[in-house]
Amino acid sequence: MYFGTLAVGADVAGGFMAMSKAEARGKRISLAFKAVTGEFLKRPEADVIFTCNDGKLIDKMLDETLATGERVNQPVRITATCPSLHGDEPMAVFDLTLSVKVART
Repeated sequence: MYFGTLAVGADVAGGFMAMSKAEARGKRISLAFKAVTGEFLKRPEADVIFTCNDGKLIDKMLDETLATGERVNQPVRITATCPSLHGDEPMAVFDLTLSVKVART
């Protein structure tokens, strides 16, 4: 459960950021993760926060798919922390290859 729960949290954090950025532009996208690597550093024993600082990269990906109509793939990093016990120390780090394409209606 430890591995699966952290992986799902990373998936949701990265996917939510891409979907919300597309929605803010009034656009629909097709989103998938094509690859994942994870490094599990310390077992979190309290609430976990998942952080993605790749918002500018995701904006560029959206710009490209909106301009070309082609699928764009880039790795994004998600960091899991347990602030109440360990501050900003990473518990796990995930690199997910985000794949986005504008959804044509």
